[in-house]
Formats: sequence, C-alpha cells, structure tokens
Amino acid sequence: MSGMIERLTGWPALPDLFGWVETGLPVAHTAPGTYGIRIEEQLKDGTYLLRAELPGIDPAKDVEITVTEGLLVLRAERTEETKDKHHTEFRYGTFTRSVRLPAGAKGDEATAAYKDGVLTITVPIPEKKTETRTIPVQHG
Repeated sequence: MSGMIERLTGWPALPDLFGWVETGLPVAHTAPGTYGIRIEEQLKDGTYLLRAELPGIDPAKDVEITVTEGLLVLRAERTEETKDKHHTEFRYGTFTRSVRLPAGAKGDEATAAYKDGVLTITVPIPEKKTETRTIPVQHG
C-alpha cells in the first residue's frame, strides 16, 4: 500500500512522513538504509561538546568516531534482537551523523564518553590570543 501511495502521489507513505518529523527531512548524502542521529552542540570554556542520542548500543563495539580535516563523523549500529515481537517502533541498522567542527578545534585530541544512552564527544578549542598592534603611518 505504501509503495502505491508513493507512486501515485510522489510522496512517501505516512510512516515515512512521521519519521521525517521525528528525525528531520532526509539528507541527500545519507546512504539508503541509514538513519540520522539526534545531537546537541555546545561551545563552552574553550571546548566543543557534541551530545548524541544513542540508546541501546554497546559503545565499545557499535560506535565509530572519526575526524578528518575538521569533519567529525559519528557512526553507530544497532542490531535487532531475535526475540519475537508483536509490534516495534525501534529503528535497527546503521546510524550516521557528520558535523563540521568549529575553526581551530583540535580533533586529534577529542575524547568520548557514553552514559545512559547519550554519547558525549569533547573537542578542545584553544583560545586564540589576539594582539593589538599600532601601525605607524609614514608621511612622505
């Protein structure tokens, strides 16, 4: 039925629309079969904090965090349990999110911690010391 609705209207079926409301519109660069990750970002005391909702995963084996040229990529995978289910609204599969780090962030010094279903990534951002310099004007 949902395929027929999409073919007739050009719009996805309602469950997909509800997913968009929950997770945001699909992004063109997201691979098919992957889901987005909800995040919070914060700049505080020379530190960039990224908090990501990742309930029901084992951070030791199901999470991969990489930083390349100022782009932080978070990837997680949640596998489906084999128990019989009558109904589920959980999402299983691969979850990804890419975030551009603030200028000057030291991605190579990033740390991560997982607690109560939330992954927190901390990236130091050294404060830039600005100097004021007086430039003499020559008259000629």
